[in-house]
Amino acid sequence: MKRVLAAVLLAVTMGGAPVNAARAADVLPYQNPALPLDQRVGDLLGRLTLDEKISLLHQSQRAIPRLGIPYFKAGTEALHGVAWSNDHNDAWNQKLASGTVFPQAVGLASTWDPELIKRVGSAVGDEVRGYNAIDPVLWGTQVWAPVVNLLRDPRWGRNEESYSEDPLLTGAISTAYGKGLSGDDPVYLKTAPVLKHYLANNNEYLRGLTSSNLRPRVKHEYDEAAFKPAISADAATGVMASYNLVNGRPNTVNPDLDDVVRSWTHKDLYNVSDAWAPDALQEYEHYYETKPEAVAATLKAGLDSFTINNDDPAPMTANLTAALSQGLITEADIDQAVRHVLSIRIRLGQLDPDGGPYAKITKDVINSAANQRLNRETASKAMVLLKNSGRTLPLSPGLKKVAVLGPLQDTLFSDWYGGTMPYQVTPLDGIKERLGAKAAVTGADALDRIALKDVASGKYVTATGTTGQNVVVSDTAPAGASTWDQTDWTGDVSTLRNVGNGKLLTGNFGPYVTNSDIPGGWFVQQQFRLERQADGTYLIQYVGYEVNEGWWPFPEHYVTVGADGTLGTGTKAAAAHFAREVVQSGAETAAAAAKGADAAVVVVGSNPFVYGRENHDRASLALGQGQQDLIKAVRAANPNTVVVLEDSYPTTMNVDTPSLLWTTHAGAETGHALADVLFGDRDPGGRLTQTWYRSDDLPDILDYDITKTGMTYLYHRGDPLYAFGHGLSYTTFGYQGLKVTPRGDSYDVTVKVTNTGSRAGEEVVQLYTHQQSSRVTQPVKQLRGFTRVSLRPGESRTVKLTVKKADLALWDVTRGKWAVETATHDVLVGSSSSAIRQRTTLQVAGERIPPRDLTRSTRAIDFDDYSGVDLVDTSKERGEAIGASAGDWLKFAGTDLRGGLTGITAGVSSVAGGSFEVRSGSPTGALLATVAVPATGGIYQYGTASATLSGATGVRDLYVVFKGDLRIKDLTLTK
Repeated sequence: MKRVLAAVLLAVTMGGAPVNAARAADVLPYQNPALPLDQRVGDLLGRLTLDEKISLLHQSQRAIPRLGIPYFKAGTEALHGVAWSNDHNDAWNQKLASGTVFPQAVGLASTWDPELIKRVGSAVGDEVRGYNAIDPVLWGTQVWAPVVNLLRDPRWGRNEESYSEDPLLTGAISTAYGKGLSGDDPVYLKTAPVLKHYLANNNEYLRGLTSSNLRPRVKHEYDEAAFKPAISADAATGVMASYNLVNGRPNTVNPDLDDVVRSWTHKDLYNVSDAWAPDALQEYEHYYETKPEAVAATLKAGLDSFTINNDDPAPMTANLTAALSQGLITEADIDQAVRHVLSIRIRLGQLDPDGGPYAKITKDVINSAANQRLNRETASKAMVLLKNSGRTLPLSPGLKKVAVLGPLQDTLFSDWYGGTMPYQVTPLDGIKERLGAKAAVTGADALDRIALKDVASGKYVTATGTTGQNVVVSDTAPAGASTWDQTDWTGDVSTLRNVGNGKLLTGNFGPYVTNSDIPGGWFVQQQFRLERQADGTYLIQYVGYEVNEGWWPFPEHYVTVGADGTLGTGTKAAAAHFAREVVQSGAETAAAAAKGADAAVVVVGSNPFVYGRENHDRASLALGQGQQDLIKAVRAANPNTVVVLEDSYPTTMNVDTPSLLWTTHAGAETGHALADVLFGDRDPGGRLTQTWYRSDDLPDILDYDITKTGMTYLYHRGDPLYAFGHGLSYTTFGYQGLKVTPRGDSYDVTVKVTNTGSRAGEEVVQLYTHQQSSRVTQPVKQLRGFTRVSLRPGESRTVKLTVKKADLALWDVTRGKWAVETATHDVLVGSSSSAIRQRTTLQVAGERIPPRDLTRSTRAIDFDDYSGVDLVDTSKERGEAIGASAGDWLKFAGTDLRGGLTGITAGVSSVAGGSFEVRSGSPTGALLATVAVPATGGIYQYGTASATLSGATGVRDLYVVFKGDLRIKDLTLTK
C-alpha cells in the first residue's frame, strides 16, 4: 500500500493527475472522494502545521510534499477567454494565453442570452483546464472572472470588463458565465470563478483612496444585487475585494465579505484580495499603522487569500505570524480561512487520486474548431443595430465593388484582460470572404498623414531609430522619418505611427522613441493629445502616464524642445508650439475610395489600450474628430454607406450616420460575425446593456447615489441617445394580449410576440415595472425579466416571464429590512426600456410602511435624504456613520413626533467639537433642539450628546442640520 500511496503523492506533488490504480482504501481520508467534503477538509486541516496553514493563505501556495499537496496559484484571468497568468517568479510578467478570445464582457452581455453565455463560460473553463494540463504551476484553475461591477457611469475606464448598468441583467449573465466556468458536476468544479470587484468599484480616478458613498437603499437594491445572484446560484466560489473604500472603509477589510456575502450561499467561499491591496492598507491608504494590523484585519474581514509580494509568501507569513504573537488574530481565525481554501481546492479535484472528473481535459480543447464556431456565433449575436433609418442594411450579397475604410477595417484588438488571438478575421477579411472572388473589395485605414514642425526652429519631429534612439527635431523638410500616421481615437487622444519605420511614438516623459508596434503595457506610453491653440499652432500633451493615483509629480506633461532638438516633457507654459501639416488627408483618401463603390463600410471606434482602461477613466465619450471627419467624407462620396462602431463603451459623435452597427472588440471571429450581420445571414439581435447619454455633461463620477444623480435608465429622466435595451432588427415584431396572472407568491406575465416582417429575426422581449406610489423615490422603470426569441416571418410565440412578489420589495431604511408596499405597478413589455409595446397594471397587496419611530435607536445612515454629508466608518472594524460639516443636513421623513417627546440623544464624535440642530419640515423649519457636541478626542472615539426637544408634534419630516465638523452614528428621541 505504501508503494501505491507514494506514487499517488508524487503525482499530486508534481501537479499532474495521480495514477488511477489507487483504491479508496489506499488513500488518506482527505484524499477519499467517497467522503463528505467537510470531513475531507477537517481531516486535512488537522494534519497541517501552523506554518503550512499560513502558507495556504498566499496567492502562490507552495507544495506540501509530505501530504501530497501540489503547488497552487490563485488567479488565472478568464474574463472573455483565457487571458493571462502571472509568471511563477514575477507577478508583472504576464504569460499571455493564445486560445479562443471571445467578445469583451460588455459584448457577451449584449447578447441578452444566458444559455449562450453559459456555453461560452464552459468553453473558457475547458481551455483553462487545457492550459492547466500543459503547465499546472503557471495556469491555475481558480479564475478571476467574471466582473460584475455595475456600469453606472460610461466614463469608467473598465467599462469593457463588465456587463450592464442593471443588476438583474448583470446577475443573469454572470450566473450563466459562472455556471459554464464551474461545470455541471454537483460537487466538483471545472474552475473556481471569483467575482470582481466587491463593492461599488466604478471609477479608476484615485481608486485606492476614494470612497463610494452607498446609502443603504443603493447598497442593497443596486450594488449588492449585482453580486448576489451568481453567489446564490453557486455559480461563483467567492469574490475579490476591490481597491476602493465604501462608506469610508477599504473594501479589503469590509466586514460584509463575511457577514453578507457568505450569507448568500450554504457552500464555502474562497474570497481573495486584489493585487497589493493588503499592503496598501498600510502603505498607501494609511488605514492601519503596521502591516500586522493590516493583514490581521484583512483575514478577520473575510478574505482568505493574500495577493501580495508576487510569488514570495515570506512577507505575508512574517506579518501574519507577528499578528498572532500580538494577539490580533488567533489560530482559529487562520483555520477558518484555510478551511475555505481547502474546500475549493478539493472541489477542484486536486487531492483526488484521479484528479477529479475534469482532469481528463487536455490541451486539445484550446482554440478548437467548436470554440471557433461558438465564438463566431457569439460575436454575431452580440452586435447591436443602433440605427437603420436609411434602410441601408442588410447589404446585398450581390455587391460587386465595396470599399472598407477606417482605422479598424483590417485590424483587431485584444485588451488588458484578453488573450492573444491565434488568428484574426478582420472586417476586411470577412467581407472579402462573404462576397467571394467576383467582387472587388478594397480596404484603407484612411488616416491623416502629418508632419509636426517646431515653430521656433522650423524643423520637423523626426524618428532617428526604432529602439533606443531618440525622436528629435531635425529634418528641415518632411520625409519618411518625419511624417506620422495619426489615429485620432476617443476624446481626441491619438497615437502617432512613424511612416519611415512603422513604429509608434512612445514616451516615458522623454526621451521619446519609436519602438512600439502597438499601444500596450500597464501605463500606455503611446498616447498623445494634440491641442489646437488660438493662433492655429498645436501643443502636444503626453498622456501616457496618468495622475489618477497621484503617484507622479508632474501635473502637466507637455512636449518641449531643447536647444539641441531633443524632445522632453514639461509644463504647459514651457511647451513647444508645432504646426500640424497634413501631408495626406485621411478623409480625402477615404472619399476617393468610396466614390463609385456599390457600398462603403466605415469601421471606426476605439483602441482598448488608449484613453480609457484600468487605472484610466475617460473625461469624454466623443469619437475622435478625425474619425468623425472620415465618416462625413465617405457619406458625402457614397450615400450607400454603413458605419460600424467597434468599441467598448457608449460613444457620441456629431456626424449623421443613418446606418450604425455597434460591436465591442469581439475577438478573432469579428470579421466573420460582422459579415454575417451586414449581409443579413444573421439578424442583429444584440441589445444595449447600458444607457448611451447624449453628451459628457454627466454628474461627478465619484457620486454613486443614482437615486439623486439620475444615472442609469433606472433614474434617468432625460432623453438618451440610445436607451437601455435598445437594438433594431431587420424585421418587425408585434406584441399582443399582455396578461398578468397571480401564481402564489409570483406573477406570470404573458404576451404574444409575432414576426410581422418578411425576414426571420430575433427579438429580446423585455419586461419592466414601475411602482406608481411609494414612500421613496422609485425607479422610472426597472427590468424584471427578459428572453430572446427567434421567429420566422409570420410566426407567433407566447412568451411567459415570471416576477416574484419579493422582487418588488424596497429596502425600508426605517426598519432595516425588505418591504413590499401596497401599490399599483405599471407592467410594461417591449423591445427596450423606451420602446414599450404593451402595458397594463398590477395591484400588489403589501404593507404601508408606518411612520418612523425614532424612539428606537436609529442609525444616522438610515436617513431618507441628505445634503453634503459623507458616509463614513464608525470604527475600523465595522459600522457606518455620517460625517458632516457646517451646512450639511439629513432628513428623516415621516417621523412620528407624537407621544410627549422631550429629548434627543445621539452617538457622536468630533475632534474639535461642534453642534447640530433638529428642525421640523425643512432644513430651515421650526427649531426643535440644538445639540452641543463636545470634542471627543478623535473620529473613532464616540460619546453621547443630548438636548431637550421642544415643540415636537404630529408626524413630520425631521431634519438634522449640522453646524460644525462632527460624526453621528445614531440618534434616539426620548420621552
